[in-house]
Amino acid sequence: MRGIVKHFPGAKALDGVDLEVRPGEVHCLLGQNGAGKSTLIKVLAGAHRPDSGEITWAGEPLTLTSPVAALRAGIATMYQELDVVDGLTVAENVYLGHELATAGVTQRRTVRRRVAEVLARLGHADISPQKEVGELSAAGKQVVSMARALSHDARLIIMDEPSAVLDSEEVANLFRVVRGLTAAGVAVLYISHRLEEIRQIGDRITVLKDGRTVAENLAVADTPTRELIRLMTGRAVDQVFPARTPVAAGAEEVLQVEGLGLRGSFSDVSFTVRAGEVVGLAGLVGSGRSEILETVFGARRATSGSVRVGGRTLRPGSVPAAVSAGIGLAPEERKSQGLLLDEPVYRNVTLSTFSRFAAGPVLDERGERRAAAEQIAALELRPSDPDRPIRTLSGGNQQKAMLARWLVHGCRVLLLDEPTRGVDVGARAEIYALVHALAEAGNAVVVVSSEIEEVLGLSHRVLVVAEGRVLHTGPSDEIDEHRVLDLVMEGSAA
Repeated sequence: MRGIVKHFPGAKALDGVDLEVRPGEVHCLLGQNGAGKSTLIKVLAGAHRPDSGEITWAGEPLTLTSPVAALRAGIATMYQELDVVDGLTVAENVYLGHELATAGVTQRRTVRRRVAEVLARLGHADISPQKEVGELSAAGKQVVSMARALSHDARLIIMDEPSAVLDSEEVANLFRVVRGLTAAGVAVLYISHRLEEIRQIGDRITVLKDGRTVAENLAVADTPTRELIRLMTGRAVDQVFPARTPVAAGAEEVLQVEGLGLRGSFSDVSFTVRAGEVVGLAGLVGSGRSEILETVFGARRATSGSVRVGGRTLRPGSVPAAVSAGIGLAPEERKSQGLLLDEPVYRNVTLSTFSRFAAGPVLDERGERRAAAEQIAALELRPSDPDRPIRTLSGGNQQKAMLARWLVHGCRVLLLDEPTRGVDVGARAEIYALVHALAEAGNAVVVVSSEIEEVLGLSHRVLVVAEGRVLHTGPSDEIDEHRVLDLVMEGSAA
């Protein structure tokens, strides 16, 4: 790709981007949210037509008029936002759009056999081709998306944040698959905000910033992480977590969870969170961490135990009761579970406090915008336009909007599920600082993250969870990443 330019109304998303990918390599595309990565891969996937520039494929000029044209050329894309259809089976999703049929009759048995083979190749023979995708976890849906890409005879596979919902064991399996692909001559264009992954899987790197290529074809082995961060952000960014402010002696126990259980997911979970404290839940995907947060929030009805805020017991399975008591949740799947993507930023920020701005049938939009604008400024949300549709914001700024919602509401307890998923290194540092600022202001914060280093770096105390059970509770500075993994593996094998 040479000199790729793409305009959208009021913005130039790509301003002369260059990218070169070779057969049999893992080429990593880096850049902050908003740098142009998503637009570039959509051009390469045929979803966007460039305004100028050229694409050559195997030495020949290539014009991509649609995603189907890209697939026919041998370019398959796995998007960060899962593009599966919950109401269809795994097999139907994998062959969606290129069904195997004879005389108009789908070859169901052949499809199921081929899908089973692809799933086995991905290390997930346990997923049935006949299972409905809506019954799978986020990680399972990612596997289906990957299987769909592999069902095409692709020569280039674009992977956009493929590890975002995977645990460490599944990431290792992903890397095994990627190495198998490249050994067969397939090229992989790999997009990730996790720089440690780039070190493990990448061969060469291209860096985008503000819609331009600022570095091309860097050798992974020869480029220090600090230099990559400087190229992406334009400045040096310290990846060290901010210093934790000690929890005040005698600080109030704001959140009290006792003997909490959800049949089929977790059991006998007990912990407290004091004002000014950050408590982290560490464990693999599927360990029950997210289900614990959702049950505390009332989105799932507990089958045992209790949740108290400030000593007041909450009604099980009632989100309004939790919100009224001062609990806020920023869910793992913020786009599908937390945001109204086509609504403006200010409406997403005030969503949980809507009644405050309503006087009978009359809505005080001026007050609504003013309250949102205060938090937008306080959290340095960019761009700061409250009327901008929230889907146009980067992942980091969408996450800030989620936090702003609960700050407007005046929450005492914040539940953060994967707060930096899909967020670039610069925005991560801002969110880390924000989490600590919220705690210092007297809030009780619970953090779930698939990155053990993140849980340990952010939290005062950590709970290690495996197979729906809490295996360890203690100060985060008294346990390291290796011990957490040992506990998780032992708990999973038990």
